Amino acid sequence: MTFTNDKPIFQQMADRLCDEILAGTYQDNDRIPSVREYAVMLEVNTNTAVKAYELLARENIIYIKRGMGYYVTPGARDQILSERREAFLKKTLPELFCQMSLLRLGIEDIVGTWQHLNR
Repeated sequence: MTFTNDKPIFQQMADRLCDEILAGTYQDNDRIPSVREYAVMLEVNTNTAVKAYELLARENIIYIKRGMGYYVTPGARDQILSERREAFLKKTLPELFCQMSLLRLGIEDIVGTWQHLNR
């Protein structure tokens, strides 16, 4: 995984795990990789992975079974989807519309690009 400088690595790791849940890689009550496995997979310090898992556990995306590992909380996919849609509509979309206006791009330009990318 390539990390960016716009947010902490543990947050990017948590986002990636959420992406995997959204993509269906992990379903409700599925076991996810251990902290160590995920740290090795993404080539990061184990403490960083611990912070990512703690964040997701606080947000009720994952839960721990003592001695068994971490699992996806039932309904986590819907929760992630809802939160990300809200963030997109409140933050990303207004920024996009501002840039479109500055660059004099119309909705037809966006639709054309969308159609081209989804062939």
